[in-house]
Formats: sequence, structure tokens, C-alpha cells
Amino acid sequence: MKYSPMLFGFLALIACSPKPGDAPPPQPATLPSDIEQVASTEAPAGDYTLDKSHASLTFKVNHTGFSNYTAQFKSFDANLKLDPNAPETASVNATVDVKSLDIPAPPEGFLNTLLGPVWFDTAKFPQISFRSTKVDMTGPDTAKIEGDLTLKGVTKPIILEAKFNGGYAGFAPYDPAARIGFSAKGKIKRSDFGITYGIPEPGTTMGVGDEVEIMLEAEFTGPPLEAAAASANETPAS
Repeated sequence: MKYSPMLFGFLALIACSPKPGDAPPPQPATLPSDIEQVASTEAPAGDYTLDKSHASLTFKVNHTGFSNYTAQFKSFDANLKLDPNAPETASVNATVDVKSLDIPAPPEGFLNTLLGPVWFDTAKFPQISFRSTKVDMTGPDTAKIEGDLTLKGVTKPIILEAKFNGGYAGFAPYDPAARIGFSAKGKIKRSDFGITYGIPEPGTTMGVGDEVEIMLEAEFTGPPLEAAAASANETPAS
């Protein structure tokens, strides 16, 4: 797989950018002449953890047929096992802090209502969890990830459509560990998980839709660059 070198230049720009009150920065370091080689270095196999600074988890639900109301969870975590040479063997586990629900301009008391017994009931069910069970490759960089979603104490199978956005083994000194990125989306029916309040009557849109669209953007960090290089240079025992 080939990955755009633009990201590496962006990282370098961030690292060298002055902050208010800082002394003038030194002459920026010259990017390596083999940048194309760095950019084409694939991420190694291993364990990856979510980079929470570069991740988002949002969802949309139809509101009275007039809009797709969009909200997000601000606190979630995930770990991933990945071998780029055998992506179908990948596995992922994720947890979401339901109390981190963030909605735009909520009316007074509305957020507490959503976190209460009728909707998410965070007093009894403070977490949402996902555990993958199967990965089916649908293209060179796309896959369907089957897994079990547990929401409000109910576990149901769901499918996420994922796209691998790229990765590298590291880019010292700016990013001295492996990094990979994914986009994923899926749909669930909230009624499957016991959240039925406000679902429109058949033939109408007056209420809050049953179908919920989930959207995830995530970067993961993995083995240190030195470890990845050492592993790549190992010679099999005779």
C-alpha cells in the first residue's frame, strides 16, 4: 500500500511551529531525502491502542423527519491487534463512557434526561462495549467487521463497514511509533437495545427515529519504530 507523504510534512510543520511567547525557532530540520521510502513503509504487525487525540465517535438519528440530529461521545477507548499481511485476522475491542455524551445546545435538563432510565440509564449501564468476532475483506483497503455490541445491558450482533486509511512504521523524531488510521460506519436499531421512547408511529416521522447511524474516525499507535525496524531486520534461524 502507498501512503501520502503530505501527512509527514504536516507533522514536521506542527513540530516546528512557534507558540505565543516562544523564542524564534531554530532553522527547521530538513526532511529526510528518502521521504518517499518512509511514506511507503507499512505499519508492522502488533498491538495498537487508540490515539484519543485523533479519534471521534459520532451518531445521527432522524428528528421528526426534519433533520438528522448529530451527537457524540467524547470519551472512549479501543485496542486493536493487526497484521497488515493478514488483515482478516484482526480483532478490536472498544468501550464507551456513556456519561461523556455531548449534544449541541441542549435545553436545560435534557442531557440528564438522556442519561436517565428512559434512554441510556447510565446509573445501571455506564458503558457501551464492542467486541469484534469476524473480519471480511471487501477490497484492498475495506472490510466488514462483525461484532457484538452491548448497549443498556443488551448484546446484539452488528456490522461496521471499515476503510483502512493508511499507516506507517513510524517517522522519527515526530512520530516514533507505528501509526494506522481507519474510518468506520454502521447502523443499529435502538429498539433492539430496549431504547424505544419517542419512536414514531408507523406511517409518521413525528418523533425520534429508531435507526441510528454510527460514524467513527480513529488513529491507533503501535510498536515503537526501533522495535519495528529490528523485527524487520531479523533473519530466520537456520
